[in-house]
Amino acid sequence: MIEKVKFELTEKDIPHTWLNAAADIGGIAPILDAKTGLEVSREALGGTMPAALVEQELSLEPEFEIPDEVRQLYAQWRTTPLYRARRLEKALNTPARIYYKFEGTAPTGSFKPNTAIPQAYFHKKDGKTGLIAETGAGQWGSAIALAGALFDLTAKVFMVKVSFQQKPFRRTLMETYGATCVASPSTETEAGRLTLAEFPEHPGSLGVAKSEALQFAKAHPEFGYTRGSALNHVCAHQSVIGQEAIKQMALADDYPDVVVGAAGGGSNLAGLAFPFLRQQKQGGQRVRLVAVEPASCPTLTRGRIAYDYADSMGLTPLFRMHTLGHKFVPAPVHAGGLRAHNIAPLISRAVEDGLMEATSVRQNECFEAGVLFARSEGILPAPESTHAIRGAITEAVRCREEGKSEAILLGLSGHGDFDLVAYEKYFSGVLPNDALSDEDLDRGLASIPALTLA
Repeated sequence: MIEKVKFELTEKDIPHTWLNAAADIGGIAPILDAKTGLEVSREALGGTMPAALVEQELSLEPEFEIPDEVRQLYAQWRTTPLYRARRLEKALNTPARIYYKFEGTAPTGSFKPNTAIPQAYFHKKDGKTGLIAETGAGQWGSAIALAGALFDLTAKVFMVKVSFQQKPFRRTLMETYGATCVASPSTETEAGRLTLAEFPEHPGSLGVAKSEALQFAKAHPEFGYTRGSALNHVCAHQSVIGQEAIKQMALADDYPDVVVGAAGGGSNLAGLAFPFLRQQKQGGQRVRLVAVEPASCPTLTRGRIAYDYADSMGLTPLFRMHTLGHKFVPAPVHAGGLRAHNIAPLISRAVEDGLMEATSVRQNECFEAGVLFARSEGILPAPESTHAIRGAITEAVRCREEGKSEAILLGLSGHGDFDLVAYEKYFSGVLPNDALSDEDLDRGLASIPALTLA
């Protein structure tokens, strides 16, 4: 008899609340105004987000109710499946039990609609007629395009240029949903024009695209600015992932010893990991939480904890977080969603306090892991997701070497069906294996503002 390897819930199991990890971590440092050094007011934050999201951003309440309209839209694809990776276990000859929570069943192929839909909902209630966003690999842009279509809102997306070129089908998907997609840096905004004047061949970065989106939002107040990652309310919206995973692990009659996620802006990792941290804080089993980031953009492993801007032009307030410096330009790796100079303050705080571990891996070893996963489990993972797979494989090999039978849960944040160009480069042996040089690291860190905390 074959033991069940897929663990599914029903529509009634979609969470009714979002979990606020700030309540578990004990809060984070205040958001500061760069000019005054004082805490940013709610009114100031309200300039770029609806009051409901401002409240979620600053609150220490343990959870927020999910509006019925949002939950009904979640039901189009949630709950998402949890699988036991038995063929991968066999390929690795490991006693470890490997599970993966697969978010690629969402309409856009990744976890991003979990927060795009509520953000569109709150902007619509706030009277906005459009949505504006920046996107790295295109998953966030696709999610905002979808959310705009569902709420009858115009959508415009500034997409990091290298991803715009590498992932043309992501652009097509956005356009199919009715959105306009622009390569960043562009000539449409002052931020884009200044960037191109200084560096005409700039490959683009999330920091630059964010600056462009913010300037567009300021010039077009009918558009609501949306956040794809990092902020507290985004991490909270993604907690539906981990809440479902806890129930599914119970169906498997198991519980993870290790939870592994890819780390870029941090919201996917937070969504999977932080509900397990809450369980632990409430007396549950101890779980190791592991963040895996690209060696070419090693925010957690080589960055500095400091107050910094979230965008390259210094248009945002200052957040205390791990950062490589807001002027840092990451190498054009195919995991575009992980090419962020900064990470969620909540993730940063968790690593700082020893509640989460961090490691970095190089691009080719990630694709190697992704190919092994595809050939074992039949799902082609997104380049971002291969980082979590690489981390889980490392843990499984450790279990084999130590003779331990541990349960490992990884976040498979999306499928790689739009990333075949990257896989083609890997098979052809021309995929770069970038790592961050000391010179580029120092150049990025030098852009961190003088206002820092020890």
